[in-house]
Amino acid sequence: MGSALPKATLENWREHPYSVWGFTHVDSLIPVVPVPTAPPPSPLRQGKPLDLARLAIVWAGSRRSAEAALEETFTDGFLVLKDGEVVAERLINQTADARHIVFSVSKSITAALAGILVKDGKLDPEARVSRYVPEVEGSAYADATVRHVLDMAVSIRFVEDYLDPQGDVARYRAAMGWNPSGAMQGADGINAFVTSLPKADHPHGRRFHYVSPNSDLLGWIIERAAGENFAELLSRLVWKPMGMAHDACITVDRHGAPRTAGGLCISLGDLARFGEMMRNKGRFNGQRIVPEEWVNDILHQGDAAAWSRGEMVNLFPDGRYRSKWYVPDPSSSVLCAIGIHGQWIYIDYDAGMVAVKQSSQPVPADEALDNLTYAMFQAIADELR
Repeated sequence: MGSALPKATLENWREHPYSVWGFTHVDSLIPVVPVPTAPPPSPLRQGKPLDLARLAIVWAGSRRSAEAALEETFTDGFLVLKDGEVVAERLINQTADARHIVFSVSKSITAALAGILVKDGKLDPEARVSRYVPEVEGSAYADATVRHVLDMAVSIRFVEDYLDPQGDVARYRAAMGWNPSGAMQGADGINAFVTSLPKADHPHGRRFHYVSPNSDLLGWIIERAAGENFAELLSRLVWKPMGMAHDACITVDRHGAPRTAGGLCISLGDLARFGEMMRNKGRFNGQRIVPEEWVNDILHQGDAAAWSRGEMVNLFPDGRYRSKWYVPDPSSSVLCAIGIHGQWIYIDYDAGMVAVKQSSQPVPADEALDNLTYAMFQAIADELR
């Protein structure tokens, strides 16, 4: 499966076709720390198979099968659960135990961990960031709250352009060790980069502005609030009690700071387990993992006005963003976690459905492929209702 794929280097691992191998071999390219699980793994039961080759999707004036849509959107792995049972699974460019990087789906998982700390009284979403990380004084985050960070509502000057070779994201990648050393001069490590970012002119909370460094800061906040290493905390509170089948891992910079905004690498089945836990309002494997009130807050408390002023309103015109999760339309029952290059957790509560998709789309943020993927999820949900 993987032997015929061209191997990647640190210079080209996010470029297609090298990304097909690179996205499941991040630990060969970038320093990582493990997120251990513990046996035995929680089983994923088999349900009535869904025929993806016969399931039609009508999108942008044309018709294709769900199977064709998977190919068109550069899918590496795809799994659908109906009421916790596997009804579709495709391992295309990866094996069941491969740890595929999930990019910004990492944000959603990180924020779920934050919700556990809130319930435990260790983290206050309304407190200033500086209460936990005083190093942010003098940056955009000096007078921001944890809630502003959670909801991407920080007033900050940062442009999330993945294709600008000299822009903010390029400097950010150099700081986190995702590009070769010397590729660009800049901050020494993730934390130094985060604390260098300046404030914008508008007040915090006014508009949704997607800034990945917010979520690295969230990981730093979590470590300070809990007094524990992020990977160890995620292992202890989530991976082990959920009975994940495989250890995860997360990339770290040269100082050991975790890339909680996008560095988690997770097997396909474990990503589905996480989605199923969120579908069950925080319960999985017979245990309470994430507080139910935290999941309900995500579903119902997103700021419509802030979203409407943000840059993603075209993707979900009636959307909300809350604690690193997308609510595409509050009148439906859908919750999403989304990462660049085609990483998804899609949850439809009414349909009892969880779908996860790991991909190697050539363009990081491809709106057309995102819309096709979303149409496919909706067609599957309609079939499963």
